Amino acid sequence: MKTTIKTLCLLFLTLVLFNCDNDDGDADNQDDCNFAGFTFLDISDSTQTLIPESDLTTDFYYTSSNGPEVEIFKTIDPANFWFVTQVVTPGTGGGQLSVNGTIYNVNVTCQRAGNAVNEEFRYDITASGLEAEYCVLIDLYH
Repeated sequence: MKTTIKTLCLLFLTLVLFNCDNDDGDADNQDDCNFAGFTFLDISDSTQTLIPESDLTTDFYYTSSNGPEVEIFKTIDPANFWFVTQVVTPGTGGGQLSVNGTIYNVNVTCQRAGNAVNEEFRYDITASGLEAEYCVLIDLYH
């Protein structure tokens, strides 16, 4: 019984530490979230900032019709660039990313999760050839 518990604890710890491709030693935000905003890896494996954190609004809905969720959108163009997920604690799940009106279903890994204004969320987003990251501060708590 003790061996099983130790094995499960080791497996859990391994999954927690190694569940994000963007934590492979090359990521700008590997150790600290530098609040870069929405970033992605280009074809030369370099991190590029598409939208700085200052141009994004992050809403944390503790209570919504869907349960707890996070919505991040481009402040000056919220209808054309947004991301929403119910992954609000470290772990994995799904979400949606809208770019210029096209909605993509994405895989989401939450690396850091805040629960108050000015605390950070860090998400690794993947889908069919896409790897991107949000590293943002909570602007509004509902």
